[in-house]
This record gives sequence, C-alpha cells and structure tokens, in this order.
Amino acid sequence: MASFSLILIRLSLVAVLLTASFCQLKAIGIREAVDDAVGEQREFDYFNFALQWPGTQCKNTRHCCPSNGCCRGSNAPTEFTIHGLWPDYNDGTWPSCCKKSKFDEKEISTLLDALEKYWPSYRCGSTSTCYSGEGLFWAHEWEKHGTCSFPVVRDEYSYFSTTLNLYFKYNVTRVLNEAGYLPSNTEKYPLGGIVSAIQNAFHATPKLDCSKDAVNELHLCFYKDFKPRDCIIERSPENDNYFSSSSCPKYVSLPVYMSSGVDDATAAIPWILENEPL
Repeated sequence: MASFSLILIRLSLVAVLLTASFCQLKAIGIREAVDDAVGEQREFDYFNFALQWPGTQCKNTRHCCPSNGCCRGSNAPTEFTIHGLWPDYNDGTWPSCCKKSKFDEKEISTLLDALEKYWPSYRCGSTSTCYSGEGLFWAHEWEKHGTCSFPVVRDEYSYFSTTLNLYFKYNVTRVLNEAGYLPSNTEKYPLGGIVSAIQNAFHATPKLDCSKDAVNELHLCFYKDFKPRDCIIERSPENDNYFSSSSCPKYVSLPVYMSSGVDDATAAIPWILENEPL
C-alpha cells in the first residue's frame, strides 16, 4: 500500500512538472509573438523621394574632409542630389528600421561611382544607423528607410539602383533650368512658378522645404509602381493659399556654393548640418 501511495505521489509530481513546463513554453511563445508584433510595422503607402540643393546644404560649411560633398572644389555638386527614397504613410508618419539588414558596401560596389556623384553626404564624420552603429550616410538611408521598402524593393542593391534610376528619369534640375530657374546668389524666384514647372513636367505636385528663403529640399512622391503622385503638403496662408511647404516664403532662391576644395580647408573636423538626415 505504501508503494502504491509512493507511485501516486511520483505521478502527481510528474504531472505538476509537465504542466509547469507547458505553461512556461506557452508564455515564451506569447512573448515571442508579442515581440514579433511590436517589431513588425505595417506596409507603407507611397514613396517620398527627397532631393537636396547643394548650395543651401553647403552654405554653413566651416571645415572640410574627403567625405563631404561640399569640399570637392570644381567637382562639388551643382544640381539637386539625392537625400533618400523614403517609404511613407498617408497620415504623415513613416516606418523606420523595419528589417534587421545591415548595410554592406560590397553589395553596391558597382554603383559607388554614381552614388558618390549623385548621392553624396554633406557632412564630415559618420551617421547613426539602425543596426551598424555609426556608419556611412548610405548605411543610414538603407537601414532606416530602405529596409521598410518591402515588398516593392527587396534588397540593398535594388534600393540604391531603383533610387538612382528615379533620379535620372525625373531630373528636377533640368526641368527648373529649362523653365528659367537657374542657380543664383542674387535672383529670387516665385515659389508657385517652381512648383508649376515640376507639375507641368511630371503631372504631380512636389513639396519644398526651405532654410529661410533658400530651397533646401525638394520632394517628389510616387505610388508603389513608381508613377508620380501629389505629395502630402500643407496649405500655407501666407503663400496666397498655395499648396506648398509652410517653411518656404513666397519667393525663394537657389543659392550657389563656391567650393575651395578639401586641400584648402582648415582641417578634417566633423560638423553637423542644421537638419540631421531623416
């Protein structure tokens, strides 16, 4: 009888241990599911293609280094350059750092010459990234924005090659030059005229951001199939109710920056732009 009681006790202990183990595994599964849900961000609505005007970006340059596009002397950019291709939501927010895919420069080795010319950094030092600590400007753009481009853009090479192709196809600098809006440190142009020139060329409304009266960035927006669409922009009462960015006045400039080159600079001392890359 004592033996039978001992067997029952042992069986009860086994049952308790099995129940506890099951509960623990279930709890782990729930935590993992929660973690996955938190890390997962909903699919984006459209692409925001951000371009930078070098004359405005470079005007606050005080020190140079080889990585700073402002410091290339006669080879410094004189047209709009790429800031990034950003997946955005229609509500004005955006996803970021979606997939843990570290930037690998070897993946885009065949694109480096084009990226240096058309997608330069305008700062010295490194930039924060999602997964690689401090790194290149391109690493920041891929890890923060490119990883959220799925399922339209599936890998690092496609992200950069797609962005370059958009840049060449929708040549904003050429459109503005042909409309008479040329780089100048003396001329100011009507904001509405610049927007209209882009609308006429691409059949969509851009968004402009300014630093005082100087154009700082120009944004083109695209559906997921890369057909142009209107950017989501604010109504600006001071601009005759014209739909545009409230950071731009009625007349704006496209300033020219004269680069003396890195060899003539004081030293390679890191500096930070007024607005950190998004």
